[in-house]
Amino acid sequence: MTRSNVILLTIVVLIATLPLFGGAYALRLGTIACMYAILALSWNVVGGLAGYPSFATAAFFGFGAYTCGVLLSRDVSMAFAVPVAGIASFVLAASLGAALLRLRGHYFAIASLSLIEVFRELVNNATDLTGGGMGLNIPLGAGSGVMTDATFYFVSMWGVLLATTLMVIIVGGSKLGFGLACIRQNETAANMIGLNATLYKSVAFGLSACFVGAAGGIYAAWVHYIDPSDVFDILYSVKPIVMALIGGLGSPLGVLLGAFVYLGLEEVVWRNYIQIHSGVLGVLIVLLLLFLPHGLMSVRSRLLAWRLKHV
Repeated sequence: MTRSNVILLTIVVLIATLPLFGGAYALRLGTIACMYAILALSWNVVGGLAGYPSFATAAFFGFGAYTCGVLLSRDVSMAFAVPVAGIASFVLAASLGAALLRLRGHYFAIASLSLIEVFRELVNNATDLTGGGMGLNIPLGAGSGVMTDATFYFVSMWGVLLATTLMVIIVGGSKLGFGLACIRQNETAANMIGLNATLYKSVAFGLSACFVGAAGGIYAAWVHYIDPSDVFDILYSVKPIVMALIGGLGSPLGVLLGAFVYLGLEEVVWRNYIQIHSGVLGVLIVLLLLFLPHGLMSVRSRLLAWRLKHV
């Protein structure tokens, strides 16, 4: 295991200690941080390793939320509903990926973006199952208090983050990760040496959707009410890309740090500029990417280069 993967796993394990000293607000932030990290790490599998600019994260987040929400509203336990949401997301994404990933560049980006609208319309029209535009009420859990609920959903989301981290580490050191790197560098050459690029890309697309779907399921159980405009929000597709760019494209450790930095910026800006927080946050992100185009993971190499230059 590489040094950066050891640091990545250590940070994720340390996050689990938050309930020992954090209150309800800290646990809420911790749950959102874990969710953002899941979305960003999952996106990095297809966007960072394979180099395909996917905008489908919101589609599978919403799909997982509604799969889990419908099951919970029929008295299915959360321990069963969340894994089902993840597995269903994997199967659906891998199937769609076999067709969509034949497109490249801007064409693939537009096709993946259209999945959000397709899924949203399907949910809107399946009124008997999903409640349509009126949304879906999800029964409250059997929690016995605010802190118990906050701790339960934090631990649930953290569990999915740990699974996502292990998946990313395993993929990065496996034949699949090597194949995805080859596809990113030169897909035509990878095909010529006998690499089954369609299979590799479909599996990567499925893995990138699997844990996003599970996170969407926990989110649905956490907020107790979902509607299409909420869980199919395009920001769930844009934010993971921004987090990956802030941290360093292709680096799981950088992506995790990027997710936490983004959440910190979002909280600070929202508190101080509530009327124009979206605009201020956008300007800060543009400045960050402008002066740090290769992400936080490039800071060390830039400092070393600066020292060598001034010795």
